[in-house]
Amino acid sequence: MENQNTEYKTLWKDEFLKEICAFANAQGGTLYIGIDDKGNAVGVTDVRKLLETLPNKVRDTLGIVVEVSHKRKDNKDIIAIVVEQSGVPISYNTQYFIRSGSTKQELRGAALQEFILKKMGKQWDDVYHDNATIDCIDPKAIAYFVKQSITAKRLSPSSIGDTPQEVLENLRLISDDGKLKYAAILLFAKDPLRYLTGVQFKIGRFGTDEADLRSQNVIEGNILQMADRVIELLKDKYLHSYIRYEGMQRVEELEIPEDAFREILYNAIVHKQYTGAPIQMRIFEDHIELWNEGNLPEDYTIETLMHKHASKPRNLNIAEVFNKAGFIEAWGRGYKKIYDGFAASNLPMPVFRTAFGGVEVIIQRRKITENVGVNGGINKQQLTNRQQNILTIIKESGGINGGIKEGLTKEELAKLLGVGLRTVEREMSILKQLNLVEHLGSNKTGYWIVKVE
Repeated sequence: MENQNTEYKTLWKDEFLKEICAFANAQGGTLYIGIDDKGNAVGVTDVRKLLETLPNKVRDTLGIVVEVSHKRKDNKDIIAIVVEQSGVPISYNTQYFIRSGSTKQELRGAALQEFILKKMGKQWDDVYHDNATIDCIDPKAIAYFVKQSITAKRLSPSSIGDTPQEVLENLRLISDDGKLKYAAILLFAKDPLRYLTGVQFKIGRFGTDEADLRSQNVIEGNILQMADRVIELLKDKYLHSYIRYEGMQRVEELEIPEDAFREILYNAIVHKQYTGAPIQMRIFEDHIELWNEGNLPEDYTIETLMHKHASKPRNLNIAEVFNKAGFIEAWGRGYKKIYDGFAASNLPMPVFRTAFGGVEVIIQRRKITENVGVNGGINKQQLTNRQQNILTIIKESGGINGGIKEGLTKEELAKLLGVGLRTVEREMSILKQLNLVEHLGSNKTGYWIVKVE
């Protein structure tokens, strides 16, 4: 049977040099001449000629040496061409092929770039950018990294006074002549999009399906602080939060376990192929879909990720910085953190799968609980930060059942919140459905009050 390391051909054609190229660029393999696709021997008639010409043809075309030998199978003459794995990239007429399963694939674009770098013992984020210098670095991002790393006890407190140049030198992200690695640009640049196109995080709220887009946001900037910005936006606009009190202390909990969710975000950011498409998050009423471009490490499957495994980051420099900042571990234990977090919250474990040249995570959302009233203060209702602020603002204005004065109009709310009227209308519609607010008066001159049980 044909497989990753075996290929059958009934007769020799020079185009089969592509197959040899693919074997050399992968794990090596054997090309048999004189055997059909089902593994049946059909034989060859020009054994002597092939034994003489094939080694030279392969050497002259591909620049590698292969072992060509005469075999017998079912009383038929066959030729076996044994190809060793090459330590350098091998091309056929400027084309690069690689063996994948029982087929060959041509490498192009970002996949070819990544393959060549890997053969050279380097990763994409380890390459220096010719035009990026220390001037493009954001000192605030450097300070953020140093603070997080000191808190995580992975940098000495004495590092607090280090300059951006010193920090980058210690991280080996800047050359002696001042050139920055791509990792430095992604992690610390004021505007990474000036140098790379895929440094974005797209978030969209959808209705019944992907054709029903209700709202969207695009988060840009350095990837080190991207998870913070994503979480902040989700809390403010897209996801619900539980509000409860421990004594006099107000505690806010995101509808999905935040620490476990951050681990998922960090994985998407660290392992992303940054020559590809932006990270994309689709939020539906009952679930969230998060996708980042980039195939799994070689020999890894989704099942591998679900158990203890060695850490094989796509972007080693980026992973090391995230590790120093205390965001991720270096031992491939992220799955356990995710599992424990969702189990403690009584939520189903997220589903991981490969899709569209990347990895997709599907997270089930918690259902909105019934309204338990506010009783002078928000209790356990799942609300976004903005919705909580709206209730607080209206209440403080006296706009409650039995209040001393009228509540606020939507125009007044929009001004106080710093948002547009459509945003206020959408939020008030949600709060009204939850039976938390009531509109009194006409549509034009009426006002909103908070309902108190």
